[in-house]
Amino acid sequence: MKRIIIAIILLFNLVGNAQDNSVEKNIFGIQTGLFGAWITNETRLANKFSLRSEVGMDLGLVVDYGDDVTSLFIPTIRMEPRWHYNLDKRVEKGRSIKNNSSNFLALNFIYSPDWFYISKMDNINVISTLSIIPKWAIKRNIGNSNFNYEAGFGIGYAVYLEDYLGDNGSTAVDLHARIGYTF
Repeated sequence: MKRIIIAIILLFNLVGNAQDNSVEKNIFGIQTGLFGAWITNETRLANKFSLRSEVGMDLGLVVDYGDDVTSLFIPTIRMEPRWHYNLDKRVEKGRSIKNNSSNFLALNFIYSPDWFYISKMDNINVISTLSIIPKWAIKRNIGNSNFNYEAGFGIGYAVYLEDYLGDNGSTAVDLHARIGYTF
């Protein structure tokens, strides 16, 4: 009888501590970093796939004809399908996958419209662009809180949606390091 009670207690303990090896259904948060600030939403598409959408302000640099460099913030809209490829491995090692903490591969679609900008310099010509950037990144929680950090890198292509000196587009780089909070 003692063994049966111990077995039942162990079984409930294991079931109570087990994590579902799946991304969370819906996550809403905010993030900030060296290159801007964003409001984010991540929705589960399948067990290891999610769709991240965000709106925010990205930091850009402008060089004028006198070689003076100034910064500006421009609005961006992003859609990013993510494949969280190491969820099972993290759970096997007893690591948390709370708030989709994992390594992931993503395909980042970034629309930067010419709606407005914030800068101390006047008369800046912002070109509307659509960037498509495959990237690798990680996301981790800070301790057991809802604070998190995210870092990633990718190289892709930006298409200019307006005529820019007869050029159609160029190489685009997505380098991000962010700290955020998940609600």
